[in-house]
Amino acid sequence: MLDLITNINSAVNNIVWGWPALILLSFAGVLMTCLTRFFQVTHIGHWMKETIGAIFCEKDVTGHTKDKSISQFQSLCTALAATVGTGNIVGVAGAIMVGGPGAVFWMWIIAFFGMMTNYSENVLGIFYREKSASGEWHGGAMYYLQNGLGAKPGCKAIGTGLAALFSIFCFLASFGIGNMTQVNSISGNMESVFGVPTWLTGIVVLVLAGLVILGGLKRIASVTEKIVPFMVTLYIVGTVVILITNFSQIVPVFSAIFRGAFAMKAAGGGVVGYGTKLAIEQGMKRGVFSNEAGLGSSVMVHSSSNVKEPVRQGMWGIFEVFADTIIVCTLTAFTVLSSGLIDLETGVTAETYEGIALTKANMVSTVFSMHFGMAGAAFVAIAIMLFAFSTVLGWSHYGSTACAYLFGEKSTIVYRVIFVIAIFGGAVMGDNLAWDIADTLNGLMMLPNLIGVLALSPVVYHCTQNYVERKLKGKEIEPLLSNSQEIQDEHTKAVLHGAH
Repeated sequence: MLDLITNINSAVNNIVWGWPALILLSFAGVLMTCLTRFFQVTHIGHWMKETIGAIFCEKDVTGHTKDKSISQFQSLCTALAATVGTGNIVGVAGAIMVGGPGAVFWMWIIAFFGMMTNYSENVLGIFYREKSASGEWHGGAMYYLQNGLGAKPGCKAIGTGLAALFSIFCFLASFGIGNMTQVNSISGNMESVFGVPTWLTGIVVLVLAGLVILGGLKRIASVTEKIVPFMVTLYIVGTVVILITNFSQIVPVFSAIFRGAFAMKAAGGGVVGYGTKLAIEQGMKRGVFSNEAGLGSSVMVHSSSNVKEPVRQGMWGIFEVFADTIIVCTLTAFTVLSSGLIDLETGVTAETYEGIALTKANMVSTVFSMHFGMAGAAFVAIAIMLFAFSTVLGWSHYGSTACAYLFGEKSTIVYRVIFVIAIFGGAVMGDNLAWDIADTLNGLMMLPNLIGVLALSPVVYHCTQNYVERKLKGKEIEPLLSNSQEIQDEHTKAVLHGAH
């Protein structure tokens, strides 16, 4: 049965992650960057001030809400919980081992343009979101496909159909990228570092995740806002200490990354041009796996924010990709490349270190062990556990949102129970199959979402221009806040009185 699943998955993966899909992903990011006039660069001071800066000086950004919405900070932490996962450690190491140091360059490129793809998804998510009968905000690609693309003349069937497809893919992906790969990484590391059986890790994670997930979004957000800042800060400190130790290697690492990005041969030799192809492919795929820009996933939790301004939440999307890939993934990459386990001239990975076979799963752990001994391996195992566990929490909400769209709100409790039970399967599943299935499901989500983003790009453009004219140029014009006239009127009053 596993062989059959592997063969089917491989065939589908070759289609959804072929060059046409990667070109579509890149085109969407470039288009949204151009339409917003390179917002991530030209207004970097503003979006930094309105995101990370606002955490320390605006109470409405971090304050807990009394209704069923969550704060902007909680939405960021829950989104980062889902994006800052094993892709930032295992995924980056895997990209370098297969695509060489040059894969890091293409990871940066896809992240730079992905900032505006994620921004656009969040803008559309807030603009087209709906409030359920229970008072909870629901938004995401399925809603802007149905209410945005579907509202265009002659596009109702297309919009509704793509919304249903996205929801189905998201529902399935939540068990892949948001469950199997994450728990698989936890169990693998706990076994290799601490000798804990995979089945035991699966049971423990199942119980802990169940206690949080079955409590719904408010409980998930309450936990992630505590875990995420701690785990990201802890990991950054650990990698920075190693980089300081290997300071003399920073310039050679930069050089290897840029040389490898346009290498004419694969790492260690090979077919002319194949090295560049591998670097681009691995950098893009692992970059998207890490930050999820273009998948339409994190917008589902951003849409639950108490924010009124679509562009305000869009800026949190920019920061999300920046923190995930430009900061965390880059630190992982430099930690690995400065360790000496990768030949910076050829891009070839050492096969073993002190008799231990090197794999993408233990590469970062080995690097930390070189500097901190067994404590380093334990540190990485704990970091992966926290990263992966928080990702499971975040993705449980994405799958729940897709389930609610497809089957109604009452179905979500059944989904959450099944999701929690499936954690055990992820703990004992083979490593390669888990990652390959996650790759495929990523691609399947990406296609309908990007169609929606591209079709509704004029909406993103007008929302952005409206915001810039009002907030940055001081013009007194009516804000552009929602596709629903009722929500538009309600939020306009709030915005005019100073609320975000």
